[in-house]
Amino acid sequence: MSHATVLVEDGNGVRTLVLNRPEKRNALTGAMYTALADALTGAATDESVGAVLIQGSGGSFTAGNDLADFLAGPALTADNPVMRFLRALATFPKPVVAAVEGHAVGIGTTLLMHCDLVYAAPSAHFAMPFVSLGLVPEAGSSLLAARLLGHPKAAAMLMAGEALAPDAAEAAGLINAVIPTDTLYEHAAAKAAALAAKPRAAMAQTKALMRHDTPQVLETMAREAVLFSQALASPEAKAAFQAFLSKGKA
Repeated sequence: MSHATVLVEDGNGVRTLVLNRPEKRNALTGAMYTALADALTGAATDESVGAVLIQGSGGSFTAGNDLADFLAGPALTADNPVMRFLRALATFPKPVVAAVEGHAVGIGTTLLMHCDLVYAAPSAHFAMPFVSLGLVPEAGSSLLAARLLGHPKAAAMLMAGEALAPDAAEAAGLINAVIPTDTLYEHAAAKAAALAAKPRAAMAQTKALMRHDTPQVLETMAREAVLFSQALASPEAKAAFQAFLSKGKA
């Protein structure tokens, strides 16, 4: 069930998804999105799974999309691996916990808005530099960031490209707590196991009540995807990507 760059581990009622591409700071490829979508879809109906934990490896959560892979991939249509993953996450009926260490860039931050509990190490770095790359927000973040953080903080991150340090992320409501690095994953796993051990029906109903606006979120994600795809073809985005990739090669 595991893909080389996405490890899927089941135990204690928890399905743990480990982003396992540390040499690239766990930058996400199409194959990784497919593996994540498949793992979530399977967990949604697997009675042995009561919660999901998402984490990275090698000191990073994820640096966002692998730009070279992303640009070579298919458009953001409904069956695109990115969109399959985002829909699976946004509609997942069970609790989702995330453990964040190091980089949480782009979708590394926006996916957290679909999680129920998020814990971060002191090294965590939250950023959504879409506009800087000539793009628009994704994963429903144009809606969820303002709701979660308030418009001023959301504008600072989405428009100005400002990053959040862990303490500021906790104060803003993006994460639940800052946890020492040496106990982060143990802490997050224990929280996920505790959620998985609670009455399943009551848990699912509670999450459904709290996420009652899921149809609106999905609609926003679809609108973002159209604009995102258009932006990818813009001269601004092409120039920004070229500068970023050239900087990486240097």
